[in-house]
Amino acid sequence: MNLNADFEQRVVLHTATARWQDSPQPGVQRIPLDRVGDEVARATSLVRFIPGSSFPEHVHGGGEEILVLDGVFSDESGDYPAGSYLRNPPGSRHTPGSAEGCTLLVKLWQFAPDDHTELRLDTRRLPWHSAGEVEGLALLSLHEHGSEQVALLRLQPGTRCQAQSFPGGEELFVLEGGLSDEAGDYPAGTWLRNPRGSRYRRHSAEGALLYVKTGHIGAPTCWDAAGDGARPAGRLRPACPQQG
Repeated sequence: MNLNADFEQRVVLHTATARWQDSPQPGVQRIPLDRVGDEVARATSLVRFIPGSSFPEHVHGGGEEILVLDGVFSDESGDYPAGSYLRNPPGSRHTPGSAEGCTLLVKLWQFAPDDHTELRLDTRRLPWHSAGEVEGLALLSLHEHGSEQVALLRLQPGTRCQAQSFPGGEELFVLEGGLSDEAGDYPAGTWLRNPRGSRYRRHSAEGALLYVKTGHIGAPTCWDAAGDGARPAGRLRPACPQQG
């Protein structure tokens, strides 16, 4: 299955009106955002656990990145409320679930081959910093590796940003509020993926909270390094359907 698999194309999805799809695991649904592959895939998805649902223990051959959007997500390492940011590196294993239910932004098989960073961050407790010289713009850095940068951005109401170029592409999810640029308006729940070389001038009338990843479009990943023959077999195959 390929979905939004041409990374040289701009993609805008309004997930608030998208239909949730049942995953192979009972009690877990998802909204695919982009996907290359079948059940084992390089994928970006919204994933929803109904209360009391879980996955069997499984291995993430290509790594997993999670942002908890609501509820509480859990595995053997702890309980992670909304605002938690997790990175499970390639080869890691866990048994994920949620007693009260949760919604996640999940990215699979997108770690750089030499990135083995494991993270458990509670963004509610981390400091924000001013972002450059733009009044009303604050940044909370989550992860950096090579050209890849992951952060939360907060725009106060009325913030207007200077034009910004993205030579390594950009991915953005509107967590709260609304964002606008020359191409349109993006309410909460909007997911955007902009190709390499994009350039936009952003502003927010009402204020916004954003998840932003830059510098990663077209960069090598574990998916590329594994090759078609390695992905579905042997130690790289998860013991159950992957949650993304």
